[in-house]
Amino acid sequence: MAGDDVAETSAAMGPRLRAAREQRGSTLTGVSRATGISLSTLSRIETGRRKPTLEVVLRLAREYGVSLDELAGTAPAARPRTSALQRFGDDKAVLPLTRYVGGLHAHKHVLPAVQEPPARPRQVSHDGWEWLCVLYGRLWLALGDQDLVLSAGDVAEFDTREPHGVANAGLGGPVEYLIMFGPQGERLRPRTLPAPGPGAR
Repeated sequence: MAGDDVAETSAAMGPRLRAAREQRGSTLTGVSRATGISLSTLSRIETGRRKPTLEVVLRLAREYGVSLDELAGTAPAARPRTSALQRFGDDKAVLPLTRYVGGLHAHKHVLPAVQEPPARPRQVSHDGWEWLCVLYGRLWLALGDQDLVLSAGDVAEFDTREPHGVANAGLGGPVEYLIMFGPQGERLRPRTLPAPGPGAR
């Protein structure tokens, strides 16, 4: 690898490790307990503030069940498939929409139908910035002390250092939503101006 390629691969390692952890439905705390790597080290690696050593990468690759080629971005790219939804123990499904080469990346999430009102979502916090858009159903977003119920077309944007969690707020049907996440605080940048109001010239 040329020097630029090595630097690019190293910069992309954090987001790929985060994506691998999220696809397994693991928390940083759980990974720290399983691997013996400190919570602060894992957090700094995922947000690009620390470069992982080879030993750390090997331990995380084993924990996440992925190859070093996948983490380095040198594995052959697979064709996107609608069946690529990855299911977790609680039946939540996540479809990665980007290849995690650093910066903003996107997922589609599907929460299954519930038959009774859920408990308040468990909250987590971490570095980054998140943009969330509901596609179908009703989503309960617990953001700090706020409790928001979002419907199709509703959008929320927030600093992920604020404790947050989600649950299906509608009985009898699933909820689908998109997430754009910037691990180092990257945000979406609107490039269009609002339409003028009635009577504007």
